[in-house]
Amino acid sequence: MSSQSPENKHKKNRESFGEIMKSMNSFFTERPIKGLLESIDEFFKNPTIQHSFPIKLTETNKEYCITAELPGIKKEQIQIDTIGNQLTISIKNLEEFTEIDEIIHSYRRRHSIQKSSRSVNIPVPIDEKQVKASYKDGLLQIRIPRKSGKSIQID
Repeated sequence: MSSQSPENKHKKNRESFGEIMKSMNSFFTERPIKGLLESIDEFFKNPTIQHSFPIKLTETNKEYCITAELPGIKKEQIQIDTIGNQLTISIKNLEEFTEIDEIIHSYRRRHSIQKSSRSVNIPVPIDEKQVKASYKDGLLQIRIPRKSGKSIQID
């Protein structure tokens, strides 16, 4: 038979549970976990760069026109590449944040790199010398002239 009464066991279990909860609370609210959780929150709150962006491809008799909506992106962050008949739009955002607190003698520095890209296939090979791109008010427009094929005579 146990020397503790059921009431004392219940009280001791409740105190142990309280200590566990206190430990868990301090684990999530103190460094380094708190800093990690803040970084994750900042990543999802940051509207500067999107993980994907909408692209629209239109075709006329003279050209293919690719339009990408990139609000809040600077022209310097955009890169356009072509390989064969594929055009890729890439966005790269580098951020550096430094905070110095003279009172508590702390120094905090954060770097973040965010990348996103989309590729579009055109039915014909792309001549990069003929491609024209413009960027204004968050709207990237890329124009690729259509090439007319040659007719082949059948003997």
